[in-house]
Amino acid sequence: MEKHLFNHTNGKSLSEVNNSIEVPKRAGFWKLLWAYTGPGALVAVGYMDPGNWATSITGGQSFHYELMSTILISSLMAMLLQYMAAKLGIVTQTDLAQAIRMRTGRPLGIVLWIITELAIMATDIAEVIGAAIALNLLFNIPMVPAVVITVFDVLVLLLLTKVGFRKIEAIVSCLILVILIVFAYEVALARVNWQQAFVGLLPTSKIIQRSPVIGGISPLTGSLGIIGATVMPHNLYLHSAISQTRKTNHNDLNAIRQTVKFTTIDSNIQLTLAFIVNALLLIMGAAVFKVGAVKDSSFFGLYHALNNTQMLTNPILAGVARSGILSTLFAVALLASGQNSTITGTLTGQVIMEGYIHLKMPLWARRLLTRGLSVIPVLLCVAFTVNGSVAQQHFALNMLMEHSQVFLAFALPFSVLPLLIMTNNKAEMGEFKNKPIWQILGWGSALILTFLNLYNLPATFVSFNFMPVAIAKLIAYIVIALISFLLLWTCIEIYLGDRKIKLNHTGFEAKEEQIIKNEEKEG
Repeated sequence: MEKHLFNHTNGKSLSEVNNSIEVPKRAGFWKLLWAYTGPGALVAVGYMDPGNWATSITGGQSFHYELMSTILISSLMAMLLQYMAAKLGIVTQTDLAQAIRMRTGRPLGIVLWIITELAIMATDIAEVIGAAIALNLLFNIPMVPAVVITVFDVLVLLLLTKVGFRKIEAIVSCLILVILIVFAYEVALARVNWQQAFVGLLPTSKIIQRSPVIGGISPLTGSLGIIGATVMPHNLYLHSAISQTRKTNHNDLNAIRQTVKFTTIDSNIQLTLAFIVNALLLIMGAAVFKVGAVKDSSFFGLYHALNNTQMLTNPILAGVARSGILSTLFAVALLASGQNSTITGTLTGQVIMEGYIHLKMPLWARRLLTRGLSVIPVLLCVAFTVNGSVAQQHFALNMLMEHSQVFLAFALPFSVLPLLIMTNNKAEMGEFKNKPIWQILGWGSALILTFLNLYNLPATFVSFNFMPVAIAKLIAYIVIALISFLLLWTCIEIYLGDRKIKLNHTGFEAKEEQIIKNEEKEG
């Protein structure tokens, strides 16, 4: 039992589970893959939470199959960045937050911690909205009590922490399959234009245009929302920590190579499933409902549309809808999706708090803190629209969720750029340094994402409708200048920190040389 709510810590990442899971020796490929399977599922959860539902379904409703390529590109980016994050954790035995903090001063460390905490809260807002709406739809619980009830998912967390980390991985994997099956079933009943869907996988300039604006979003805003909901900063921190749960002999290069290899395969398999789920969500938005039939694209509107036979595209869907199965399955999957992220969001919060400011909290307290802060904007949104129409309330919640996902895209460079600098450094990573092709793709992705986010920021601030257009744009340009300054500051400190590691021979390259010398002596 913790004696205090806050305790100082500067040890191994997630010390309770670090290096705790046995891996069989001299086993075949499939047995080894099974042993390493699990961390990828916890990471993939973040790629199919309610925030992804909002951005993907809304994208399908508004622009049909045009944003399929955005989902594909963001999924490929995610695979590349998650590979780098996992590799960083395995090779350096530090998570991303620890690695950044080792190279930066305390002031910048605190700033980056605050930015990452806000990103986690933005993710949690989507989970609060999704879970609360699911409770409302399934059990007719009013929205305010439903939002408050989501705070008590800490009880689920407490239960899961008692069953062991390997079982948590299995539970999460099963819930992912449930979500996949639900949407595969609903899309299978629809008349999907598969030719257009596959053509939509080819990128065009349409996905970054500022017009047309449909349902409050443009193709660019929709793309950034999808990217923000897919390539999320907290997943990079999480993966760099939980990739260290398998027992690895760090004095054996072959053991490290094996862990990196199978962890990468696990990650790519799980993220492929996440891509399929997000593609199904967009296809559902485009093909399950008649064009222009759904005026309310919020979760409420989609739930009721799945009960309305006049809005569905074919008689088979309409026949199943009469039984209520389509809408019920939708709400169940929504609830499962929100709850599925409980453990991962809490673990990530612990990782960044311990890594950046060296403070440790009990998981239940950490969850209550994050969720308690996240419900505030949701309750305010509900309160401000209580006198409006039902459609206005639904639209407000949907826009809150959309904009929370866009914020994640702004926070992303503060984790991606340090990750790239560190994993591109031979002194830090040795033979596990990123290959030139991954460096080019990594930097290309990071620079494109950063540019598009800053380019769209004025339009995003204007879309909030909280202030006059001129003031909104002025604030946006001030924020752009601040973000640019913080990114430059971060990159400079990370670069200088890496130079010290090289000069002091404290990175993995020096250790690698010693391991090779020891192997030659023993040989």
